[in-house]
Amino acid sequence: MSRVTVRRPIMRIREAAPTHRIDSLAAEEPLEIRVDGVPLTITMRTPGDDFDLAAGFLVSEGAVGSAGDIAAIRYCAGATREGLNTYNVLDVQLAPGVPPPEPRNFYTPSSCGVCGKASLEAVRSVARWSVRDDPLELTPATVAALPDRLRSAQRVFDRTGGLHAAGLFTADGEPLCVREDVGRHNAVDKLLGWALRDGRLPLRSTVLMVSGRASFELVQKAVMGGIPALAAVSAPSSLAAELAAEEGLTLIGFLRGASMNVYTGEKRLNVTPGTGNGSSGAVAPTG
Repeated sequence: MSRVTVRRPIMRIREAAPTHRIDSLAAEEPLEIRVDGVPLTITMRTPGDDFDLAAGFLVSEGAVGSAGDIAAIRYCAGATREGLNTYNVLDVQLAPGVPPPEPRNFYTPSSCGVCGKASLEAVRSVARWSVRDDPLELTPATVAALPDRLRSAQRVFDRTGGLHAAGLFTADGEPLCVREDVGRHNAVDKLLGWALRDGRLPLRSTVLMVSGRASFELVQKAVMGGIPALAAVSAPSSLAAELAAEEGLTLIGFLRGASMNVYTGEKRLNVTPGTGNGSSGAVAPTG
C-alpha cells in the first residue's frame, strides 16, 4: 500500500544556524478513478481511505446516493510495466441500472475539485436531498469548539503540518468521522464516501467542519451529502455564500475562538442568553 507520509532529509535553519535532519512530508500521489472499467478522472490525493474517496467523489457528482448503487470497489492490478500494483488506480463497479457519470476531461489537482468539468453548467450538481428545512440547531459555543476537536483528530497533520482536514459532527459537537488529505475537496469526499458506504446518507442534522476556506465546491459537496451546515476557519468565497443561501445551508466562516461570521442560515444559530454568545445576538465581527 502507498504511504501517507514520506521521510526526506532537509537542512533546517534556526537563528542563522543550520542543522540537518529528517523531516516527514505528507504524501501526494495520483489516483485514477475508473467506473465499470472506463477512466473517469485522475485526482491528486494523500493515499488512504481511497475507497471512501472514490465513493464520495461519485456522491459529489450526483452519480450515487446509497451504498446499494455501488456493487464493488477494487484496486486495479498490474498498474506498472512490471505488473506491480501501485494502489493508484481503482475501479468502481456500479450496480445494475445505475448510469455512469460523464468522464472528466482533465485531471483534478489537489487544490481543486471542480477542475476538468467540460462546461460551466456541469459545475453545478443536482442534489438528491434538500437541506433547507433541516431542523438542525446549533449554539455558538458548540460551533466554537469544532476547530479544536477537528485539530485533535488530525493524526497525520501532527507529523507533517501539511494536510487539510474535514470533520463531520453532531449538533452537540460530537465527532462522527474525520478525514485528512492534501486536497480539502478530497478530505470532504472521503467523508461522503464513508457516509455512503456506512448507509448514513443523507447526513441530516450534522455540521461539516473544514480546516481551510469555504469554497463553492465545498458548499456543493455539503449539499450533495444532505449536510445542513458548513463551518470553516477561513473565509468563504462570494459564490460559496451565494450557493449556500440558494440551497438553505448554514455557512459559517472566520471561526476563530469564540468569534465567527454567519453568512447564511443564521436561523440555525441559537444566540439567546446563556448559549455562550451574550444577549445581543451579534454572532461575529467582520473577517
